[in-house]
Amino acid sequence: MAWNNVLCMYYSRTGHTKRAMEEIAQALGAELVELRDGVDRTGWGGWLRCGVDATRKTVGPVKFQSRFPLTDYRMVIIGSPVWAGRCSSVVRGFLKQHGSELRNAAYVLTRGSENKSEKVFAQMDLYTPCGHWTAVSLRPGSVGYAFWQDVFLREVREFLEKS
Repeated sequence: MAWNNVLCMYYSRTGHTKRAMEEIAQALGAELVELRDGVDRTGWGGWLRCGVDATRKTVGPVKFQSRFPLTDYRMVIIGSPVWAGRCSSVVRGFLKQHGSELRNAAYVLTRGSENKSEKVFAQMDLYTPCGHWTAVSLRPGSVGYAFWQDVFLREVREFLEKS
């Protein structure tokens, strides 16, 4: 079943978050949109900039293009890599600018460490008055990746069927 009023948005520096969000959007038949902030985050310098921006909670203007206004989507699923124990500054910037426009939110984190970084969900909720309905923390390449992604998809589908 396609959920054509679900929007999957993400920022990805290395491609891990992008792949996870592509899989989720495809499984739900949802629209997929990339968030951009116009900052060069490539290479070692970009990696360092990401950590500094996350630590300092630096944000700038974020650009994206969705088919409809954010208020028209039943659910917006937001994907972010974990940077220095926080969501990416790009996602933080998006949430600060547009979090109040979301009716229902769900979060997808991608991380490189064993630490699930679940405290990041509460950090993201600070900018999203609706809070999040469900969330998942995925580690690409880990044994539990597919399992936790499937649990997340099931929870999203159950929410959409009930609402």
